[in-house]
Formats: sequence, structure tokens, C-alpha cells
Amino acid sequence: MASKPPKTDIDETRLRVTNPKTVAVGIPGVAHAMETSLSQMGVVRTAQTLLRVNQKDGFDCPGCAWPETDHRHVAEFCENGAKAVAEEATVRRVAPDFFAEHSVADLAGHDDWWLGQQGRLTHPMILDEGATHYREISWNDALDEIARELRSLADPNEAIFYTSGRTSNEAAFVYQLLVRGFGTNNLPDCSNMCHESSGSALSETIGIGKGTVSIEDVHTAKLLIVAGQNPGTNHPRMLTALEKAKQQGAKIIAINPLPEAGLQRFENPQTPKGMVLGGTPVADQFVQIRLGGDQALFQAVGKYLLEIEVREGGVLDHEFISSHTSGFEAYKAHLSDASWSEFEEATGIDEAQLREVGEAVRQSASTIVCWAMGLTQHKHSVPTLREVVNVLLLQGNIGRAGAGVCPVRGHSNVQGDRTMGIYEKPSEEFLRALDREFAFTAPREHGHDTVGAIRAMRDGKARFFLGMGGNFASATPDTEVTEAALRRLDLTVHISTKLNRSHVVTGKRAIILPTLGRTDRDRRGGAEQKVSVEDSMGAVHSSRGRLAPPAEDLLSEVAIVSRLCELVFGSDRPNAPVADWKLLENDYTRVRAHIEKVVPGFDDFEKRIDKGRTFFLPNGPRDERRFATSDGKAHFTANPLEYIPVPSGRLVLQTLRSHDQYNTTIYGKDDRYRGIHGGRRVVFVNADDITALGFVDGEIVDLVSEWPDADGVVHERRAEGFRIVDYSTPHGNAAAYYPETNVLVPLESVADVSGTPTSKSVVIRLEHRS
Repeated sequence: MASKPPKTDIDETRLRVTNPKTVAVGIPGVAHAMETSLSQMGVVRTAQTLLRVNQKDGFDCPGCAWPETDHRHVAEFCENGAKAVAEEATVRRVAPDFFAEHSVADLAGHDDWWLGQQGRLTHPMILDEGATHYREISWNDALDEIARELRSLADPNEAIFYTSGRTSNEAAFVYQLLVRGFGTNNLPDCSNMCHESSGSALSETIGIGKGTVSIEDVHTAKLLIVAGQNPGTNHPRMLTALEKAKQQGAKIIAINPLPEAGLQRFENPQTPKGMVLGGTPVADQFVQIRLGGDQALFQAVGKYLLEIEVREGGVLDHEFISSHTSGFEAYKAHLSDASWSEFEEATGIDEAQLREVGEAVRQSASTIVCWAMGLTQHKHSVPTLREVVNVLLLQGNIGRAGAGVCPVRGHSNVQGDRTMGIYEKPSEEFLRALDREFAFTAPREHGHDTVGAIRAMRDGKARFFLGMGGNFASATPDTEVTEAALRRLDLTVHISTKLNRSHVVTGKRAIILPTLGRTDRDRRGGAEQKVSVEDSMGAVHSSRGRLAPPAEDLLSEVAIVSRLCELVFGSDRPNAPVADWKLLENDYTRVRAHIEKVVPGFDDFEKRIDKGRTFFLPNGPRDERRFATSDGKAHFTANPLEYIPVPSGRLVLQTLRSHDQYNTTIYGKDDRYRGIHGGRRVVFVNADDITALGFVDGEIVDLVSEWPDADGVVHERRAEGFRIVDYSTPHGNAAAYYPETNVLVPLESVADVSGTPTSKSVVIRLEHRS
């Protein structure tokens, strides 16, 4: 029997701290998955959903983008995938009477966990200017209000259109068509805050902003370097792939500031060894690196390989370097002057261990480097990832089996969103194809990314915000600035499945449009519809939900956006895209037919995803060692070394997820792998740093970030009431959960080139509570 929503927020006074775990999943993982599923869905619904997750005739998990193999287990989901499904397929409902009972001010006083636990949204709701409560509104009236507001804007660039990576390919494609038909490229998305640095670095160096490996490459690699990533919490099904690689002789090196249980030992719940025999040790070597030291580490590995090549030979792939790369000599000269002592200072790792990593790379016949936000959310993230590419190019480890770059994406279709055109800087090739297909001229001026959108709202240059999925207010940096910026707008609109913080941080008026989720049956035009998604490795497949929707007249994202297109463009808007919007609303095969004409690689789209089939999109570096760069070659780059010095009396903080969390969705109160139970407001600090800074383990402190502006004036941001937890972190480094610590991340502190907020390198001080 499903349980009722909680009545109160998380009580941080009940927080308990135990020893961190050194093993992931196993029986506890299964038990926690079932506990969450049963509490949200009940027995029957749990069986109906979990047996269809990631199956060929089922629905794609709304959690992470880790790919499936062609052979699927009966239970093709992980603990956090089960939690994600349970959150969406919950029997709890947020109906109009809920909003009548709770004012916006009341809702704003609750924490993110409580808001998310209330259940699925069922009816369109509107907050009138000056009102204290949302009220119910019809679908037609809600969409009319939105269209009227858009048509009233003096300039299309006064509108911001945000997108979450949960959105399907079909919805994303129609959405970007709405936005460009309206006349702007203001299409910020969650990629801007996560893997934008990956896309920037990879596009520059190998000509494609995606990874170059398949799941089979992961299985057959001889060396896997997992850097700045925690698979046990963020991509648990990856552990199965790492286990298979280990069984086939791979060596795995974990590079991370924190020891992660999933990279220590994995108890696979689908095998006797995992459940009975103690599981599989994962990482052969753990390299505990300082925050922001990864560029130095990969430079050190490159320098080591070049040194051994000079002394012994046989290390570099000279034919590959000569035929397929440029810039090698400049890279080589740059590293010849690099200092091992500076590498030690930047990484916190002694020269002997750095050389040990280099030797593992030298001995490997095929190497893959995997990474996530630990590498992408620093000022120098793009140079860091260029160095990853440099190391792989030295031995020809791109474009052959078991080797390549593997940025591990988060949300399940975040990569597909970008493929469909959700990007503030679209290519001319994409825009020309869009123009041809829909007989209009798309805008060419680049739009706002996420940080740019917040600045535009803050500065009064934007009046309207539409978010399709996600939780913009909690996902973005500099919380107070972001919330104030949203409140300046005339109208904020959110297309959402569940209640979240963004619904209570509103413009002068606000509209909530409930929508179908992945698990819901989508019946349009007299037939059941399916959608498609792209996983982290460029494979496209279909997804079809089976559950009865939370409300009879609930619309899908495709239907909502198609109706908006019809209303906004009407018959009199100049330079509007030409399409049969009602047909697109009711028949997603017609959307896919348009995608096929516009987006390369989608030939025979419908046929290729029929009956659960999967197909891979073209990938030049992987498929044929073809690099779409300025000279047609992969680029070695010479990057000045950057790292984060720790000011005296300060720490460098990284924000991260707990195990009971996916992005901004808080599933529960625990992070059992790190030994945190019943609360979230903790800061992990090295024991010696705690003492040296004059604090004690368990003390409640405030976190204060410090950020100098262009004139050298230091600005502060404060997060109150965090318990210090003695933890294994590098000296001078600390960690705490977001979104609680997003308030500490300055809006102006972004990665060079990519513009990604620097959420993994925030300079803070601890303050005693008065």
C-alpha cells in the first residue's frame, strides 16, 4: 500500500553520521529501491512499472542516460532508477484543492524534499498578479494566456525558453521550432550547467561534442580511467559495465577528491557473486586528487608518456599522430618545460603516484577516459578536457575498439535535446535545414545560455520565462540572484510533472501546465504514441508508457508545444514556420518525419526504432577517424597549467549530490554511502583542516563564499546551519550537497569558453554560529 506524503520538512536536528560505506548496491540497494517504490506506488503499480523500465517494449528510465546492451535483464534498472520511476509513477496527486489549501508563501516555506514528495500535478493552474494562491484554469485559457503574453513582447529576445534533459526528442524538436519560429535562439538548457565544457572541448579537438565510445567499447577496454565521477550514485548501471570490463581483464583507475563506495566494491544484485560472494572490487587504484587538479594530472601523464618514448620508444602511435592529428610538436614542446613539482602542487599527489598512472596508460592497449561534473565545473574545465584528449591521441586511442572519450551524461535525454536543436548557438547547417523544411528563416543571432538568461532577467532585458521540465530555480547558481531575477518577470510558465521550487519562485503572474511523464500512456489521435530518446553514447531508441495518466485530459509535452505553435503563429505572424500543428499534436510519426529531414543521421527514423530497435547516430571520430575540425584532423593543444590555490584560512568547496537524490529531485533524507542519515545540511571537511581552522567535528557552522569582482571587491554569499563532518577529503577541500549550496556559487564565476558555473571550485570560509 502506498504511503501518504510527509507532513513536515526534513528535521536537520535528527541528522546522524555513521562510517562511510566501502561497497555499493547489494541487498541494501535492492531493499531501498523496493522501499521507495512500494511507498510511492504500491505493490501492483510497482510490478507494472519496474518490469518495463528500459525494456525494448517499455519506457526509458527518466533517470540517467547510461545505455543498455542489446540483451536486457528482466530487472534493467538500478536503485536510483527505481526511485526516479517511483517519483513519477507515484499515486500521490497535487490537485486544485491542494493549491486552495496552500498559499504560495506557505509552499515557499517548505524544502525541496517536501515539495517533491507531494505527488503528480493534475490540472493547469494560474497565479494571478497580486494573488496569494494558484487557482485552476482550463487548458484553452492557460494556453491562450501564454500565447497572448508572447505576442505582446516588443522583441522576441525578451523571452527565455528553458529545457530539461528529460524531454523526448519529439518534444524537444517541436519546442525549438516554436522558439525559432517566434524569433529567438534563447534556448538555455541543463547542458549549460553540466557537460557544456565537454561539448566545447571535444568540438574544438575532435570535431564532435559527444563521446566516441559504445557500451561494447567499455566492456572491452584494457584501461578505464574514471575521473570526477561517482557511478555508484549518479549512474549506478555503469557499475555493471565496469564489472564486465574487469572480468575481461581491464584495469580501472578512479580519480576523485572523495572515495566513492561504488568505485571500491560493487555487489551486483543480478549475480550470485554480487549477492552472496562479496561482489567485485572495482578500482585497482584510487587517486585522491585536489579539486581542480585534473588538468595537471593529465599533463603529467602526457609528459610521462613523452619521456618514456624518448628513452625506450614504442609508446606513441606515430602513424595515427602523423595521419590524423595536428599540433603535436607544439604540445610536445609545451610539456617539455612543465614541472613535476608544479604537478604535485596542483594535484596534491606525489610524483611517484603520478608516474604510476602514466605507466598504467603506457601499458594499456586501449584506454577510455570517463568523466562527469568533477571535470566540467571549474574555470579551467575546457583546458582540462583538452588534456584528456591529448593523452588519448598520443596512443591513437580514439576511433578504435575499446578506446575513446566517454563523457557520462546525466539526464536521460540531455544529449538528444542538443541533437534536436536545443542550443543557444545553433550551427548554420542545422538552421538552413530547418528553413527548408518549414519555409521560414530562423534567427541567426546567438541566444542566451543559462547564465546569460539569468543575467538578462536580472537586468530587465527579459519579461517572459517558459521552462519545459526541470527545476530552474533550484538547478541554477547564485540562488538569491536567480530568484530575484525570476520575480522581475511578467509571466513565468512551467511544464512539469511534479511540484518543485520553481513553481513558488514566480514572476508577477505564473502558470503551471501539468504534463505526461515517461511512465504514462500517451494516447493522441485515436492511437497510442511513442517517443524517442538518445542515450549517453549516441544510440536512439523508443519509449512508450503504459500507466493511466494522473488526469484524463493531461497533455503531453508534444501536444502542449504544438498547440502553442498554432496559437502563437496563427495566420498573421510574419516569417512563421509552416506546419500542420494539429497533425503534429496528434501523430508523433509526423514529428519524426520532420526530424528525418532536418537532423543528420535520422534516415528511416520510424523504421529504425520500430519494435524496440536501437540505432546509432553517425560519429565521425568513432566510425572512421574522421574529424570535423577546421583542418579535418584531431587537435593536440598546448594549454597553460591552471589549478585552484587554497587561500589561507579558506577551503575550496565542491557541490554534489547525495545518494538519495537525482539532480534537484530529493528522494529521501539519507546518503548512506557517505554515512549521512536523516539530513542534508552537512559539509565534509578533512580532519586536519577542521582542527587547523579552529572548529570541531559535529559543529554547526555557516558557509560563506568569497568572490572578487572585476574591480577586486570581494562579494560574499552565505549558507547557514551546516554540520561539519570529518571526512576523507584532500587538504584544503570540502564538499556539500546542492541545491542547498547553490546560493554560494557566484553567477559571474563560470568556465572559460563554455560558460558553465564553477560549482566544483567555490572558495569558502567556515564561520562559527553566534
